[in-house]
Amino acid sequence: MRVAINGMGRIGRLLCRRLIGLDGIELAAVNDIMEPSNLAYLLRYDSIYGTLPGTCSCRDGLLDLQGKKIPVFREAEAGRLPWKDLGVDIVLECSGKYSKRASAEIHLAAGARKVLLSTTGSPDIPLLIYGFNQHALEKAGDIISPGGCMTNCATHILYLLNSIGIESAHLNILHSYTSRQELVDAPNPHYRRGRAAAESIIPVEIDLALSLERLLPALHNRIAAVSTRVPVANGALADFTVQLKTKCSAPEINSLFKTSAGHEYNGVLGYNEEELVSLDIKGNTHSCLIDGTLTSVVGNQVKLMAWFDNEYGYTSRMIDWLFYWEKYL
Repeated sequence: MRVAINGMGRIGRLLCRRLIGLDGIELAAVNDIMEPSNLAYLLRYDSIYGTLPGTCSCRDGLLDLQGKKIPVFREAEAGRLPWKDLGVDIVLECSGKYSKRASAEIHLAAGARKVLLSTTGSPDIPLLIYGFNQHALEKAGDIISPGGCMTNCATHILYLLNSIGIESAHLNILHSYTSRQELVDAPNPHYRRGRAAAESIIPVEIDLALSLERLLPALHNRIAAVSTRVPVANGALADFTVQLKTKCSAPEINSLFKTSAGHEYNGVLGYNEEELVSLDIKGNTHSCLIDGTLTSVVGNQVKLMAWFDNEYGYTSRMIDWLFYWEKYL
């Protein structure tokens, strides 16, 4: 399977690092407008995941990554990329620029067979969460969205809790700061995003509830969500406050998730009863890791908390999608 990456930000570079060593996948090309030497530097030295072993350099339009030569392009317009000539099966669209169907189709017109976004995308692109509704892929077409890291975390949790019955759900995603925030105070259309990310706890608006309602229509108008950005560079803790239709004890809630983690959601949802902190989740491949030590119940109201690595866990699902999609190529 020949895969290309368009956009070498945090997700694109982490995918590049991980795909280079996977059997069954050949990295056909990467594209980003940054200087290739800068790209090689950022691939080699990562402040979160450490230094990449082996060679990592760029020369004459080729990225030498652990001895493998990968064509590097600096094309601002996806329609000019030689996907057809390179025999690209799937483009991982990680630039954020082509998240609507009309724009994502440019990759298909350039010769790619499929496009996998690294974001939720517009409503006209099928939203498929691995481990939840990937079976709908056959009818989805050639462009799909795997959701975002928060959607991948929350979908499984709400689906399982709704097997008991949900009256309402309030989500607060305690999330590491991101590139959409500022390092120092600066102008920003969203004023709070313009405040120094490493100096404050910063609430930000998110569209998570809309995505979850697309996936779980039975919970329409029953979900609210906010993200609170905290001064760490990686990791997240999803805080669920859910009003159930019937009373349920904390041990019963934990048993539900522990059982699911060992069976139908194995590898996607995890369960933990150790006293973790955010640093412990770095490099975890689960979409969510339920912290059973933090589950509590008051009346019909459940407090449930789940850890996730917002980069590593999410790219793990994108890689799952690549291998799942292979049979449809």
